[in-house]
Amino acid sequence: MNKSEHFKSGFVAVVGRPNVGKSTMINALIGDKIAIVSDKAQTTRNRIICVYTDEEKQIVFMDTPGVHKPKHKLGEFMVEAAIESLKETEAVLFVVAGNEKRGPGDNFIIEQLKRVKVPVFLVVNKIDTLQKEQLLEAIVSYQDAYPFAGVIPISAKNKDNLEELLNVLSTNLPEGPQYFPEDMITDQPERLIISDIVREKILLSTRDEIPHAIAVDVDEMKTRDDGTTYIRATIYCERDSQKGIIIGKKGALLKQLGAEARADIQKLLATKVYLDLWVKVKKDWRNKSGMLSELGYK
Repeated sequence: MNKSEHFKSGFVAVVGRPNVGKSTMINALIGDKIAIVSDKAQTTRNRIICVYTDEEKQIVFMDTPGVHKPKHKLGEFMVEAAIESLKETEAVLFVVAGNEKRGPGDNFIIEQLKRVKVPVFLVVNKIDTLQKEQLLEAIVSYQDAYPFAGVIPISAKNKDNLEELLNVLSTNLPEGPQYFPEDMITDQPERLIISDIVREKILLSTRDEIPHAIAVDVDEMKTRDDGTTYIRATIYCERDSQKGIIIGKKGALLKQLGAEARADIQKLLATKVYLDLWVKVKKDWRNKSGMLSELGYK
């Protein structure tokens, strides 16, 4: 890649309520599946760095867990990670769903943004679901609450106006070094991405009582003599009833989850994968600090 003489770079925090499309937007910008996506709130638990590089710029997006009022230690960790990341950036993208009214969750984030010294851009997502009048209404509602440096309406799902988003950021980033190699798109270790892929499949396939009660830990990962990658992972849940739901009748759901996750992991690793999934009950794991550290929520 021939870098331009005035190469720009910087870190950009992405914040917003759970489930407004932050991860979908980042995946669309980076062109790879890094941040997991589901229709359940609080899907992203760790702060994930995703890197966009072209000849003129490198933008390091910091995808944060959705900011929400915490109910347990895991929740506190997630909110803390989101707010911390605002202090280490050149710009902040506040992503909102244009098809939803501004609510207490948005107002909570706006209060945090008042302490930020860098430009904050309002990104109104889901414009594919809006009439022009509704979009204007949404923009005015947020502009009344905070002096944004700019407003960028997008549809992450349809990849509309993402080029404009990159241009706006490029204009506001300082000239700087290329922090990461041009072929690097995330700082997440493979094991963490794999555990997130498995968790995504569970979120997409199970009923409402499962999502926040699960964690996935990759216990073993090795290349076999025939070149296939063997992965053993444990799915932790909080109750026996949840274990039953995840396994399904005669193990059918677990088998389906394994097949779906394996397909994505094979794309990620570009090799054949044997995925061995186990389900264990760990009562109240979300309130146990030792367990949270063990699972990578530090």
